[in-house]
Amino acid sequence: MDVEKFIEPSSTYHMLGGDDPYSYAQNSEYQKQLVVSAEELIYKLIDKHLDIEKPSFDPNNIFRIGDFGCSIGPNTFFAVENIIKSVENKYKSNIKNPRIPEYHVFFNDHVDNDFNALFRNIPITRKYFPAGVPGSFHGRLFPNATLHFVHCSTALHWLSRIPKEVTETNSTAFNKGRIHYTGAKKEVKEAYSTQYRKDINSFLSARAQELVPGGLMVLVILGFPGGVLPSESSIGIGFNILGSCLEDMVRMGKITEEEVDSFNLPFYYPSPSELKALIEENGCFNIERIERLSEPMKNEKRNLNIVIKVCVSHLRAVIGGLIEEHFGNEIVEELFQLHMKKLDENPMMFDEKYRKEANYFMFLKQKSHL
Repeated sequence: MDVEKFIEPSSTYHMLGGDDPYSYAQNSEYQKQLVVSAEELIYKLIDKHLDIEKPSFDPNNIFRIGDFGCSIGPNTFFAVENIIKSVENKYKSNIKNPRIPEYHVFFNDHVDNDFNALFRNIPITRKYFPAGVPGSFHGRLFPNATLHFVHCSTALHWLSRIPKEVTETNSTAFNKGRIHYTGAKKEVKEAYSTQYRKDINSFLSARAQELVPGGLMVLVILGFPGGVLPSESSIGIGFNILGSCLEDMVRMGKITEEEVDSFNLPFYYPSPSELKALIEENGCFNIERIERLSEPMKNEKRNLNIVIKVCVSHLRAVIGGLIEEHFGNEIVEELFQLHMKKLDENPMMFDEKYRKEANYFMFLKQKSHL
């Protein structure tokens, strides 16, 4: 099994750092709720599948955990604490030798991630030795057989790069006038799908080499159930409205049409059956569990104006860096104010019938013969 040791993406995507009102740290409650909803599953599945009788899981060895796509916190800390609690429970259940290992936790994200904010917020009282690992998780980041447990939550829908076909004017997949494949012609969707297949294969192959024999991995991936059209979902509607805001700014002379035509969001949302097929095709892992998680904040009753502000602030925290990198920082504030205004005038994406996206929990175990 060959995989490139280091892969340099065309852009180093990252969340907005710091702790100001537009930062990811202040606008990631949705992601936090997914981490919380996965706690019990992680606890049960670690208890079932962590083979502490294997030499590589000897409690005298350091137990190494990697959180890939960690961003700046605080959600990564909740996830790590839950994993360690679950692992400790497994070791303590060994009647013959109820010893627990020491823990080394690696926090990974792109080189432009705000690691300073991450390290400032690491809990003072913790049971692990922390380290930051910058780089794209679509390639190798660790030596062979050094990690025991991998965690990656709400990060694998990010592509390593935009498919070049969607920005080439002479390509059948040229995505003129749109910023995503939602609602676009089939050639655009196929280009995104092809890129995702390459990326997920690179991710899985790299992690398989980095994990010890029988190592475990948890993925939480945003996608759509089979048969659901992303263009008819709140995500698709939101992206189309954002695209129309950029077109308005072209008409206002703030940006050029060429700049909009060359801008595409690097997100791909797979179905669970698509994910399952890609993992099986890769062949490095056994799928021990796939489960749809409950939708975060679904039952919260909030004023629509507040919901719109939360939605725009969340989107700005996630893609504000992409907007600034492509169009310059001069338009960021005006763009998201315009987006908020349009959502307020057309709040259909907040209707329950359009909330069709889903988050899938996957528990994988590295095949021992690798």
